[in-house]
Amino acid sequence: MTEHTEELRVAALQHDIVWNDREANFTRLAPMIAAAVGAGAGLVLCTETFSTGFAVDEPDLGEPEGGPSSSFLADQAASHGVWVGGTCPELPADASDDDRRPYNSFVLAGPDGTVHRYRKIHPFTFGGEDKSFRAGNELITVDIGGLRVSPLVCYDLRFADEFWQLAAQTDVYLVPANWPEKRRLHWQVLLQARAIENQAYVVGVNRVGEGGRLSYCGDSRIVDPGGELLATAAGSETMLLADLSTARVAEARDHFRFLQDRR
Repeated sequence: MTEHTEELRVAALQHDIVWNDREANFTRLAPMIAAAVGAGAGLVLCTETFSTGFAVDEPDLGEPEGGPSSSFLADQAASHGVWVGGTCPELPADASDDDRRPYNSFVLAGPDGTVHRYRKIHPFTFGGEDKSFRAGNELITVDIGGLRVSPLVCYDLRFADEFWQLAAQTDVYLVPANWPEKRRLHWQVLLQARAIENQAYVVGVNRVGEGGRLSYCGDSRIVDPGGELLATAAGSETMLLADLSTARVAEARDHFRFLQDRR
């Protein structure tokens, strides 16, 4: 008896970001998302802080849940009939006047109006993110077309434990980022390492351009469960496409039974 295979075409949008200008970024991204849908994508991934840039020194950056950025993703998902994701600064409903720090919230919006949120667990203290953003504390996995998809964000990539916790229930990790050019080697190597360690796909999408006195080189990539590069990008705006399947994950895990050997 042949096991049923689920497949999903993923598009990773490597894009520039207009600094702290939501409407400009919505205008920029809408045709990119449409092009991805036209190419057959069932899941379209934008970068970390796709609507503002990684503006850690903006005290009023936060928006409420269901604010303009998450609404943009939800509207795009509904209008195109696909899943759309990216991160944005979202204030918790109980935020006090003394602490207006938002979460760096990965919003994953479905075609039926469903919205899932993963709040970045590891603020990037080296860059001051902990002073401007609060930390999340919960991992999630979402079923998208039969594939089990786990979102993480940028700096989370350096912490293998969260990936390991999710491995048994994950086919695909999504990692949107604003990863600076000066540490590009770390980004490239860690994306492949997380795929190899956990025998799952890793979709890493990074911004390009300049923002907050930093340069971003892209280097987005889609990695298969054996660490092979399915799609890569250099330093300009582009779209990466790859077809992911549960069969490839099952094959990798059946051939090399590494996960069950963990102690």
